[in-house]
Amino acid sequence: MPSGLRLFRTKVRDLALLGGVNLHQIRCLARLPRFVRDWRAYEAKRTTDRFRLRLGELTPILVDFNSQAGVASGQYFHQDLHVARRIFDARPARHVDVGSRIDGFIAHLLTFMPVTVVDVRPLESHVEGLRFEQGDLVNLSQFTTGSVESISSLHTVEHVGLGRYGDAIDPDGWRKSLAELARVVKPHGGLYVSVPVGVERVKFNAHRVFSPRTVIEAIPALRLARFDAVDDEGNLRLDAKPDEFADAHEALGIFEFTKDP
Repeated sequence: MPSGLRLFRTKVRDLALLGGVNLHQIRCLARLPRFVRDWRAYEAKRTTDRFRLRLGELTPILVDFNSQAGVASGQYFHQDLHVARRIFDARPARHVDVGSRIDGFIAHLLTFMPVTVVDVRPLESHVEGLRFEQGDLVNLSQFTTGSVESISSLHTVEHVGLGRYGDAIDPDGWRKSLAELARVVKPHGGLYVSVPVGVERVKFNAHRVFSPRTVIEAIPALRLARFDAVDDEGNLRLDAKPDEFADAHEALGIFEFTKDP
């Protein structure tokens, strides 16, 4: 960016902060003339009273003129779609999920199979095929050892024990969660886990970031069958090598484990 333009933007930002106006509001004001032009064009082209403009119904949306059609990148987009495809290909008779995103990953699964969802938080739902049980990932006592053919927990383990979602504080909660997930998997069964990966640290009380090896070594009873990742730029990397992400800032590791008989 040219130095003069950078200086101008810095001055605008500083003036906005001093005046209590944020940059989003400035961008909206800059697009107001476009809204007025469109308003006038609409009125000029209208030939009937149907859908006539009324001042009391004006609802200016000033940020979508140049926006993209949607978001087809990033951690949640890639993990939800990718893991749902993996489970679709595996065709388990039953699938259990603990803590994953309902309006993303679970919605994908429900298009082709019923799902039992477990979460420490309550959920009211009358969606066909979705069975909900309130429970804690550190204690999946409702499932006997080796009883679940297919189970997932996406973007969840990194939160356990930090209190963010009303769960009990437990610095070792992540390890207990992985142990419970591994315990309930039946022989030949599959476990799908995703967590932030990179330089290992805890960002209290938001989440942890794991070295990929930490996750793998915490589940010695299972074999890592596949590792995929969403890199720091938001791109899906298939059949990745875990060690290549040990120095990432905050990528996403998608681990697929299986229990050998």
